[in-house]
Amino acid sequence: MREAAFVKQNKDKWLKFESVLVNNTQITPDELSSLYIEITDHLSYAQTFYPNSQTLNYLNGLASNAHQKIYKTKKEKKNRLYSFWVKEFPLAFYAYQKELLIAFLISALFTAIGVYSSATDGAFVRSILGDGYVNMTLENIANEDPMAVYKKMGETNMFLGITINNIKVALNCFILGVIFGIGTVYMLMSNFIMLGSFQYFFYDKGLLWESARTIWIHGTIEISVIIIAGCAGLVVGNSILFPKTYTRLTSFVNGVKAGLKIVISTIPFFILAGFLEGFVTRHTEMPDWLAILIISGSLALILFYYVIYPRQLYNKLKDEQ
Repeated sequence: MREAAFVKQNKDKWLKFESVLVNNTQITPDELSSLYIEITDHLSYAQTFYPNSQTLNYLNGLASNAHQKIYKTKKEKKNRLYSFWVKEFPLAFYAYQKELLIAFLISALFTAIGVYSSATDGAFVRSILGDGYVNMTLENIANEDPMAVYKKMGETNMFLGITINNIKVALNCFILGVIFGIGTVYMLMSNFIMLGSFQYFFYDKGLLWESARTIWIHGTIEISVIIIAGCAGLVVGNSILFPKTYTRLTSFVNGVKAGLKIVISTIPFFILAGFLEGFVTRHTEMPDWLAILIISGSLALILFYYVIYPRQLYNKLKDEQ
């Protein structure tokens, strides 16, 4: 739909909403909340289809000014949270597929660097993973239980510890995006050189399949959402470097809001990854077909929610307008 047609179709609702905010026109809290939800839907649509327009600026200002007034009069509807996860966030995330691809390519590059460095320098693995971990794993290999590290801690303690640590990593990827995205790249470098070194270590010991079928039970989701958190940091960095038609401050604020939503979206996935690592990965006796099923299902879930579903929503809205 052309921008002019979009404005013509919805301007009466926007003017009514603006009248409520500016002139204190009296409507019920339910009507006010319903109008606000519709305005935010229009805002998401404008962010996707008219990213540098005056329409987007107008709707963004309208929604921002409305927020405090609405939540002084009425609590959010119960379905607002559902709407965020199922519609609002996936549609908004469609606009950041480029940053997601860049984060993935950066991660793949540093993983390859980790593999290459480990293959060409015998001391590299120890310098990255640490002598303590390497020696412990060598002992586990000698005892014919190379993945024993996942069995040493209690299920609940491991679940909580891993989940909290992973969320901290995601927050660091996001927050360090303020250093023009360089901090985010550094976080991805640290984590993915380690990943490459880790996998090469087991390959060198003839245990690549044994390690992969075990580690990627939880690692598929864990590693994927670290990349997505990296995407959030790059969104923040890009908002500073490339403000487009906004002032740099306005662009930065918008980038932080968008990046924070991306990070929030990863929290349930980190919890799921922590659960898998704490309660499932330790069962190294499970058959290969079950491990492959879990890994494949995890990958399908991530790809659907962050790549396929946003595109489906985008195309659906485009067809409806």
